Amino acid sequence: MAIDASINSSFRVERISEKGLSFAAAVSKSSLNMSLFGSSGIRGKLGSEFTVDLALKIGAAAGSIADNIIVAKDPRTSGDLVICALEAGAMASGASVAQAGMVPTPTLARAAATFDCGLMVTASHNPPEYNGVKMWNPDGSAFDSPQMRKVEELISSGAFRRPDWRGVGSLSHHSTALKDHMDAVMEAVGSADAEVVVDCANSATSVITPLLLRKLGCKVTSINSQPDGFFPGRSPEPTEENLDDLKSLVTHKGAALGIAHDGDGDRMVAVDENGRYIDGDRLIALFAVALKARNVVAPVDASMVLDDLVEGKVHRTRVGDVYVAEALKVTGADFGGEPSGTFIFPDQTLCPDGVYAAALLSSMVRERPLSEMVDALPKYPVSRMSQAFKNENRAGVQKRLEQAMKEIDCDRLITVDGYRAEFKEGWFLVRLSGTEPKIRVTVEARSEESLDLLDNLAERVVGGCLK
Repeated sequence: MAIDASINSSFRVERISEKGLSFAAAVSKSSLNMSLFGSSGIRGKLGSEFTVDLALKIGAAAGSIADNIIVAKDPRTSGDLVICALEAGAMASGASVAQAGMVPTPTLARAAATFDCGLMVTASHNPPEYNGVKMWNPDGSAFDSPQMRKVEELISSGAFRRPDWRGVGSLSHHSTALKDHMDAVMEAVGSADAEVVVDCANSATSVITPLLLRKLGCKVTSINSQPDGFFPGRSPEPTEENLDDLKSLVTHKGAALGIAHDGDGDRMVAVDENGRYIDGDRLIALFAVALKARNVVAPVDASMVLDDLVEGKVHRTRVGDVYVAEALKVTGADFGGEPSGTFIFPDQTLCPDGVYAAALLSSMVRERPLSEMVDALPKYPVSRMSQAFKNENRAGVQKRLEQAMKEIDCDRLITVDGYRAEFKEGWFLVRLSGTEPKIRVTVEARSEESLDLLDNLAERVVGGCLK
């Protein structure tokens, strides 16, 4: 169907909603109205949004539903404080707790396989004044929506399990998490002999990625590889503007690849041998091709390049790696990822594993330069914009947006998270931000001309909603 720059009153669209996508239905319905959990755990500014009292209650809730818990942290300065509160809460609820020390999130998630659950103290890519908790199942998946709701209900009600003095939990140490993670990756990847520059962002990956790549056979130069909770080298979010040092060093050394992590190692982005930043959207497609994935899970803001490359189906989810993992479990798809730089390899773990992704990409560049692999992928123009509104008008904006998007004359409308209107020539996504009073718009098209048309249509929709 060609792009119609008008809003058509005849609703002729194949609408993919919560009912149309079975895995999205449970996610979307059960994740409503949760006050603590975001799309990746519970987090906030320490002392105001995320407090010691809250950490104590999270630990008590975890200890009320799990008998054996493993805990770990990233290098944030408040990590020990939060860990102690979690442990106290969990043991007071009767759970036995094992400490894994400072390790990346995917290391902790893998270690949770022999426990009832894992608690990772991290605020991921957020600045150093933030902290939080991610909760993991034994299969490596993050707590799903029903589990998150259960935790919130326990925290709200205070109905924690409370054994007497004879039933309180114990504390022990788990010392093999890093080795176990490295051994699993080495067995899966085999070897890699590329020259690689790794920017660890002074994060928890400092203790694993450089060493792992050397063990695989790579020549490794590492920067920002001293764990430091102040993140002095750069922001823990691996965006292009934060990676100038990595890009320069890759070209200066003539390396085949640059790797950048976030604060807890669930994310990974790359720099090719020419110093060009390769974002998560391109890497999802690259991994999908390399893995020969027939079915892929990606959120609604991921590129349509996947639809062009994947022989089977692209399952679209809400934005957030927890929803990608939920969909992977339900659909049995081969691979999942997000444009933020999180990638889930279900034959390894259902946790986004930036460490494994770094090793896999390092092995891939032995056969072909990264720039050639990326340039062989389709590339389409993209635009992004946002419009602010008064927070008290949110309900009205949402109502007008829903009505306007129902009237769009498109080929398919996906409503699992905002509204993604798809056309033969491209798509646009309109979403209300979950954290700010803003409408966010992403547009991708097969040509600049089509991008302009879709931009104009999206602007008309947004403009009408904000009147």
